[in-house]
Amino acid sequence: MKAGFNSEPERIVKVMSTTPTKRIESANLNLKEQVVSINRVTKVVKGGKNLSFSALVVVGDPGARIVGFGTGKAKEVPAAIKKGIEAAKKNLRKVNVLATTIQHTVLGTFGSGKVLLKPAPEGTGVIAGGPVRAVITAVGIPNVLTKSIGSHNPHNVVKATIDALEQLRDKKEVAELRGLETGKVG
Repeated sequence: MKAGFNSEPERIVKVMSTTPTKRIESANLNLKEQVVSINRVTKVVKGGKNLSFSALVVVGDPGARIVGFGTGKAKEVPAAIKKGIEAAKKNLRKVNVLATTIQHTVLGTFGSGKVLLKPAPEGTGVIAGGPVRAVITAVGIPNVLTKSIGSHNPHNVVKATIDALEQLRDKKEVAELRGLETGKVG
């Protein structure tokens, strides 16, 4: 064995958000709910098949720029949606955006799903489909370009979109991290 050779492979650790997330109370917010997907799931047991439903729900307050997602399972669809909404209200996040679009291009990943978000000029609208559109409209971003890459699984796409939105930073926050004045951050 040579000196300085390490037999263990290097481990790459992805660092999530640098700021600790504090819980956002949903009581005083004007939350809008949107069901992204509903799946019929069955469990095979000795007596036959147990049928139930799983719902993926996105909630958000466009005025406050807050979004969250949750899943719920139940024997009936309305009960699954209600459980998903309750789970989403416990999972709310604040998103830093400009008045009409996002600050910069970001790529969010979750599993094999990737979502690319790009800023767009005024009047473009939300160029997105399915789960990405649900998250973007829940946040209240009026102009953005998106591209969903990889997995088309709604759960992975929603989580990747929220990961991308969490990567957006406010100029004041970036200046504070770098120890600069706000005007010097480009």
